[in-house]
Amino acid sequence: MLEAHELRNEHPGCGVEKMYYALKPEFMGRDRFIELFMELGFRLEHKKNYRKTTHSVACEYPNLIKGMEVNAPNTIWQSDITYIYVNDRFYYAVFIIDVYTKKITGYKISNNMRATANVEALKMAVRDHCFPKIHHSDRGGQYIYKEYVKLLKEGATQISMALSAQDNAYAERINKTIKEEYLDRWKPMNFEQLKKFTKRAVNQYNNRRPHNNLGRLSPVEFERRWQEKGFSSQPIITIYDNNEP
Repeated sequence: MLEAHELRNEHPGCGVEKMYYALKPEFMGRDRFIELFMELGFRLEHKKNYRKTTHSVACEYPNLIKGMEVNAPNTIWQSDITYIYVNDRFYYAVFIIDVYTKKITGYKISNNMRATANVEALKMAVRDHCFPKIHHSDRGGQYIYKEYVKLLKEGATQISMALSAQDNAYAERINKTIKEEYLDRWKPMNFEQLKKFTKRAVNQYNNRRPHNNLGRLSPVEFERRWQEKGFSSQPIITIYDNNEP
């Protein structure tokens, strides 16, 4: 029980099934674990988000990723902006995620929606990773900001844009995960705490949170195994295409 409480403290939005795979209890099967820990009060509650953060511009770039098969890191990065409500104020978070590994490669917390935050998140991402082949986002004006586009083109990255939320689903999902599984439960009280807790959340997410579609590995562990050719067959993901029959 102590290990379960420690896990939930570190990953406050971790669902009961993910807790089972993270703890791997030898004395109890999955179904009994889920049933018991639901009864013990580990069920999660979720809330809906309503604030709009995308002010769409004319689509300057086509969607390059629909139906695309991906089998390596740094093939596609997706990015999105979300709001975070703290102590009667709205703050904003930019996250960049590697679609293949689900790793957050760059992020930035700011008190405004100016494009400079996106630039800083991108600079963080490329400090520790190769430029991706494709950068994909929604049609937010921040993503056609001159300095942002210039940086991508310097890295020979193709620019892709979505027409719908489903077309940017990986980035949308990471927004929800960081907010609902971590920040909403740690409840930062001011801007400095928000930045501190977001850094902690990104670290926990990248290094320790298991993903079902990564073979229940964390993004960092999945990336490491891929680099070391530790898979018997190359994992492949196919990007959702809502135009398919």
